[in-house]
Parts: sequence; C-alpha cells; structure tokens
Amino acid sequence: MKEMENFQLFAIFAFATCGGYSGELRLSVDCANKSESDLSIDIAFAYPFRLHQVNFEAPTCEGKRQEKLALIGDFSSSAEFFVTIAVFAFLYSLAATVVYIFFQNKYRENNRGPLIDFIVTVVFSFLWLVSSSAWAKGLSDVKVATDPDEVLLLISACKQQSNKCLPVRSPVMSSLNTSVVFGYLNFILWAGNIWFVFKETGWHSSGQRHPADTMEKQPGGYNQGGYNQDSYGPAGSYNQPGSYGQVGEYGQSQSYGQSGPTSFANQI
Repeated sequence: MKEMENFQLFAIFAFATCGGYSGELRLSVDCANKSESDLSIDIAFAYPFRLHQVNFEAPTCEGKRQEKLALIGDFSSSAEFFVTIAVFAFLYSLAATVVYIFFQNKYRENNRGPLIDFIVTVVFSFLWLVSSSAWAKGLSDVKVATDPDEVLLLISACKQQSNKCLPVRSPVMSSLNTSVVFGYLNFILWAGNIWFVFKETGWHSSGQRHPADTMEKQPGGYNQGGYNQDSYGPAGSYNQPGSYGQVGEYGQSQSYGQSGPTSFANQI
C-alpha cells in the first residue's frame, strides 16, 4: 500500500515539474543609433516546447523597422511522451490502490490479478526508462535552443559590429532538471517492484517446491531399492558371512577340524 502511494507521489512530481513549466529569457539589442535600440526583448516559452511557434520581434537597427523571428526546434514529442507516461502511471497506481483495498478477493481469484499487475509493472518500468531518456535528450536540446547567446545569432542586427547585443537573463531550468530526476526515480521504483509483484503471482513459490519434492523422492527409492538391502542385507553373502567367520577360526571349526581325520581313519 505504501508503495502505491510512492508511485502516485513520484508520478505527480514528474508530470507537474514538466507539464507546468513556463520560462522566459531576455535580450538586449543596442543599436549604433540609440533611438532604434531595444534593451528589453522578452521571449516566453512553455510546455510542450514547440519553440518554432514562439515568435518575437527585434530591431534591425535600420530605422524603426522590426523583424519578426522565431525560436528553433520542436521538442513536444519527448515532453508530451514523458508527461503522458507519468499521468497513466499515476492513474494505474490509483486504480491499483482501490483494487487492493476493496477487491482483494477478486484480485487473487485465479491468479489473474497478480499476473496482470506483474505485466503492467514490467511495461511501465520500460516506458519510464524510455520516456525519461527521451526527455533528458529533449531537455538538453531545449536548453541549447533557448540559450540567449544562441538566440542572438538569429537577429540580423547582431551580425553588425557597430551594434551591441547582450543576453540579459537566461531561463530558469531547475524544475525541468527535477522532472528528469523524478523520471529516473520512477523507473527505479517500478523496476524494483517487479520482484515483489513476481512473488505475488505464485511462480516463485511453485518453482521452489518442485525441486524439493524431487529430492525427497530420490533418497527413498535409493535406500529401499535392491542395493542396500537386497544385495547386502537380506542376502547375507557378504555382510553377514556366518559360515566364513566360523570357518576362519581353526579352533572352533568342527566341520574342518574333524572331517579330515575321520575319513582318513575309516579308509585305513
């Protein structure tokens, strides 16, 4: 039960830190003609990071004319994939909690519940790993595309040495970094739970009982077979050689000590 609560909490942190993000960067373009300058160019962007749709205007330093530009890149696929996995993981863990509390008998009926739970846990572990890795790469690209120094290269006025273009403020990415961390933590949490769910299926215990039963049957058949008792016990030809033990003692062997001289005396 506590594990399901952890699943829900970590999933919430993952999609909240990514899906609820909005950032802003600021640029400064100081033209040779000060009246044409714009020292505060704000560029805002947010989830799902379709940066090619983020437009902004910058001075050309050629009169009052402005040029309309856009950021580069579309990183919505990796971001939306990550958030989607987080949402579905939260919903599944919530549904599993309800089943564990109110439908425990149905859950264990015919072992279907643990089997389904095991398969879903393995699938979510894999999806968390893939989505977190994809989003980590996407976040790296977002950081490059929203770097003020990179954005300044898009402005034509900044290509002229007479004009001064400077980055004023960079976007804060701490929450997005946290989302990647929670993505990998969710993977570790789900992957670590595979073993516990596997034991619920009963495959683990049945696999242990089968070799134990086999070993119990083998010693019985070996000890009671025709080796210990048939060959050596009842036959008495080797373990209990009564005639040989008495014959070996010349003083007590009547058959050997008397039979020879008696027959010899009779022949005489």
